[in-house]
Amino acid sequence: MRKSTPRAIQIHYPIHGDILNRHDGREGADALSVEVRGCAPWGSDVRVNGRKATLAGESFRCIIPLRRRENRIVAKARLGAREHQDAITVLWDRGSRKRYRFSIDDNVQFLKDLAWHRYDSLFNHWYMAFWRRMHRTYGAKIHINIYYQTEAFNLTQMPERYKPEWQANADWLRLTFHALQDKPDRIYQNATYEQMARDFDLVTNEIRRFAGQELLSNFTTIHWAEAPRDACRALRDRGIEGLIGGFWNRRRGGYRTAYYLDPEKARRLGARDYWKDLDEGFIFVRCDAVVNNLRLASVRPHLDAVAQNAHQSELMELLIHEQYFRPDLPRNYQPDVQRKVIAALEWVTERNYRPVFWGEGFVGSSE
Repeated sequence: MRKSTPRAIQIHYPIHGDILNRHDGREGADALSVEVRGCAPWGSDVRVNGRKATLAGESFRCIIPLRRRENRIVAKARLGAREHQDAITVLWDRGSRKRYRFSIDDNVQFLKDLAWHRYDSLFNHWYMAFWRRMHRTYGAKIHINIYYQTEAFNLTQMPERYKPEWQANADWLRLTFHALQDKPDRIYQNATYEQMARDFDLVTNEIRRFAGQELLSNFTTIHWAEAPRDACRALRDRGIEGLIGGFWNRRRGGYRTAYYLDPEKARRLGARDYWKDLDEGFIFVRCDAVVNNLRLASVRPHLDAVAQNAHQSELMELLIHEQYFRPDLPRNYQPDVQRKVIAALEWVTERNYRPVFWGEGFVGSSE
């Protein structure tokens, strides 16, 4: 018995906003050839970007070349005098290669130290000295997401005397907005455009003052990676083009750390490295490892497991939080946290991952 015939054509793969790379097809010097799949009315003539597709029952497939950064894919099905079409846009990450970034969330304590103690150098502080050592040893690029305030301190108290050093190290350091402060938890879950704009401006204006424009980035991570669409638009209107999240399914609670994305989009991102919301203009990058959540002995096995999927391991986002470095915060402090960082950096270095900032070129690619 024949299945019911679809009334229209529909592209199932890829999806609108997908970022495709060498692992999604055959890449040549001028094009990435990918297979487009979907469903169409039984017996119809199906063409994708003008190329005749193979139709088996109600399923079609067709290999087409992508030649530009953004590529429109149009699938048409003609059955008698009737024609239906479906269209999506995808991106080609041309010349993609393995790359990684190390980011640190929830930062403010080390800035308070720098403000309250007159260090001769940024790197006389043990925290900054550690990250410089990670850069010098492994070439790591470090992206630091910061709060505006904590107990008895806010960024207006941060002196400008370290500004020349911040700027001299801008090739491997970034500072960007994370949140107004640590509490309450999930601070931006129901934020308005105005709230996000105010908090972003508070932090970003101070970064410009005490460190310089060179330290800013068009990628950041919002505290808890949650915010309504309109609040995220405040970031976009201020130059933010990329957001980092986990896109983890908590089953009963649905998807978390997924900003405003619906479950279908969050699920898609949980299975791939990156995706672009073409309506809002954001590129989302999936976090591969929250390093402080792993036991030291589990860091390498966890990354080994991620590496089994080429669609999840081309871009490696490694994340950690400042509070786990702080002996003066005993509820959070992990005595082996620096060793965890080293284990993760040794792993990516041994596997020839290139250190990048996601805001460089196209999502960290030199292309």
